[in-house]
Amino acid sequence: MKEIILGVKVDTDNYDELIKKLFKRIDNKEKSLVVAINPEKLMKAKEDQSLKDLLNRAEFQIPDGIGVILASKLNKGNIKSRVTGIDMMDRIVREAAKTGKSIYLYGAKPGVADQAAQALRSKYPSLKIAGIQDGYEQDNEKVIQKINEVKPEILFVAMGSPRQENWIEANRDRLYPSLYQGVGGSFDVLAGNVKRAPKLFLNTGTEWLYRLMIEPTRIKRQLALPLFLVETLKK
Repeated sequence: MKEIILGVKVDTDNYDELIKKLFKRIDNKEKSLVVAINPEKLMKAKEDQSLKDLLNRAEFQIPDGIGVILASKLNKGNIKSRVTGIDMMDRIVREAAKTGKSIYLYGAKPGVADQAAQALRSKYPSLKIAGIQDGYEQDNEKVIQKINEVKPEILFVAMGSPRQENWIEANRDRLYPSLYQGVGGSFDVLAGNVKRAPKLFLNTGTEWLYRLMIEPTRIKRQLALPLFLVETLKK
């Protein structure tokens, strides 16, 4: 089930419901793109029709951002909880390890994907990692060939949004994997190069506050949240 926020579709499912749908589509060899939706991205999409169209063409739009939850509640919607990009990736990886599906990591600086893969192998020893490729390879045909040679069911792309989603859209008809997720800076987090907020902030949906505390320059971006909420209440 989905609801519309500022013209963009957003899934109302929780992690378990999404995982069930995603892996059923993998088993049926149906291709799926997962995109993360947050207030900043929605405000950009409001002014950028191409971005809005890109987000709406994805098969799954996860509510990554407490502002999206607040907007849904203010409009008596059905989105009850956040589904963050990095936690969605973790749930997908966990299920892949359990079901024997293989993954491929593409993107980030040289060495980062390797470190992320090591962290995932440590956490999920049975996980099948079909391959790794940093984001600095200039030959796109070579990237596609390397991925298709090892035939992973799942591809994680870390290039930043919307570049990663644009790359997936442009190439997925030629790629073997069924499930695609753009994961932004998640490889750096897994590699230990970037720290996530403490659990207190994660559990209360106030990760944005932690980021603001350690990066005060983010204040301009955070001030967009009240404007976003006002926009969502307009009829």
